[in-house]
Amino acid sequence: MGKPTGFLEYQRELPSDRPSLERVHDWQEFHDHFPVLKLQQQAGRCMDCGIPFCHTGTLLSGMASGCPINNLIPEWNDLVYRGLWHEALERLHKTNNFPEFTGRVCPAPCEGSCVLGITDPSVTIKNIECAIIDKAFAEGWVIPEPPLKRTGKKVAVVGSGPSGLACAAQLNRAGHWVTVYERADRIGGLLMYGIPNMKLAKHVVQRRVDLLSQEGVKFVTKTAIGVDIPASKLRDDFEAVVLCCGATKPRDLPLHRRNLKRIHFAMEFLHANTQSLLDSAHADGNYITARDKQVIVIGGGDTGTDCVGTSMRHQCKNVVQFEILPRPPDTRQADNPWPEWPRIYRLDYGQEEAQARFGEDPRMYLLQTEKFVGNADGHVQEL
Repeated sequence: MGKPTGFLEYQRELPSDRPSLERVHDWQEFHDHFPVLKLQQQAGRCMDCGIPFCHTGTLLSGMASGCPINNLIPEWNDLVYRGLWHEALERLHKTNNFPEFTGRVCPAPCEGSCVLGITDPSVTIKNIECAIIDKAFAEGWVIPEPPLKRTGKKVAVVGSGPSGLACAAQLNRAGHWVTVYERADRIGGLLMYGIPNMKLAKHVVQRRVDLLSQEGVKFVTKTAIGVDIPASKLRDDFEAVVLCCGATKPRDLPLHRRNLKRIHFAMEFLHANTQSLLDSAHADGNYITARDKQVIVIGGGDTGTDCVGTSMRHQCKNVVQFEILPRPPDTRQADNPWPEWPRIYRLDYGQEEAQARFGEDPRMYLLQTEKFVGNADGHVQEL
């Protein structure tokens, strides 16, 4: 696969990101792109390993190892190296309905289990995946492909997030008539309102929704099943109903004085921000602003990072992030061997931006919040 000696000749390279202090003044995606030659060199690092672990999709020590959807990674790496981009797209679409989403927001467990990663930096799998689909859209290769025959059967899908859209795409491809119900005003669920624009531009989501619509999928927004339409009606009108509702109940911290003002769930913050941005470029003011505020984000995962990045774009006064776990080591430890997901220190985009502006990583480790303290106005003042 790829160039037999590529992993010896080329070092791992990724395209640069836009400068941190520049990108916090807009909501555009922050990744730049590589020229074709660079991408082919990076694909050429794929080793032709005897047993590729990158697409195994197993759980090791409770964490994903390899691609959970079993992408045929060595195959499309080889095709990219040889300049066969259209064939690489076909391989990518065999296992992945929406590579333009995963190529942007997936944490890439495939790279953590790359065989080359045992001794050297792994292949840039996620970047190559994103490059394949972006080139395909740019070249006009991704077009509506409605099924040639219809079964006459109707299926309702409740929820239009990643699982709902993938479910709709597969059922429609099989020839069924699919209707997707979404309670929000736009299709996409987590893709639309849970992931900020700078990580996943919304025109990328809408582009795929439009394709599905042209292929015959019907979308119904502003409709909550059980509120606007009784569940019994779906059972009466459709041969099957698929629930793809997602996990919409946030995890609370029922601590002393939790009822203080200006304590918000992450999804309240992120959803309202994106909706206001799309509706009016924030002119309507219908969002929770962090402008000129001191912000504490509780939680060190991806959602916490998105809250840090959003607060930075609001021009917050400062931001810190509480992480209950210890700081990860810089390199793999003996109890975290390949091909497990490497539990190592990473500086994600939000922390990188905060560090550039305030001089240090905003994360504070081994902290557990025990109570909230308020001021005379009932606003949270300290933790």
